Amino acid sequence: MNPITELLVCNTCRPPGAARDGVAAGQQLFEAVQALAAADPGAPRVRAVACLSACGRSCSAALQAPGKYSYVFGDLQADAASAADLLAAAARHQALEDGQIPWRERPESLRRGTLARLPPPA
Repeated sequence: MNPITELLVCNTCRPPGAARDGVAAGQQLFEAVQALAAADPGAPRVRAVACLSACGRSCSAALQAPGKYSYVFGDLQADAASAADLLAAAARHQALEDGQIPWRERPESLRRGTLARLPPPA
């Protein structure tokens, strides 16, 4: 059985120039992901993190699992469509032995927004 993929969503992300008051776009994205994941018993583990250091490309999220490639995505919208794309990518990541999602198998928004692909630790 493949290790469980964890989907990390930066809940402090704000698009460049966004006001600092009010709910951060990253928090809105996290809540959208949580809502969709709650309806799916096979959904990956979802966790909010304070910062993924992708501030210039917010909103951002990452996929990771032991022994697998990790991904960081940016330029995401704080909406249900981005949440669905992240959960689809997380499901594919979990299904693959090495977690390396072929570019063509990534949702369109994640193809454009891939910031990094990191190999598993040696």
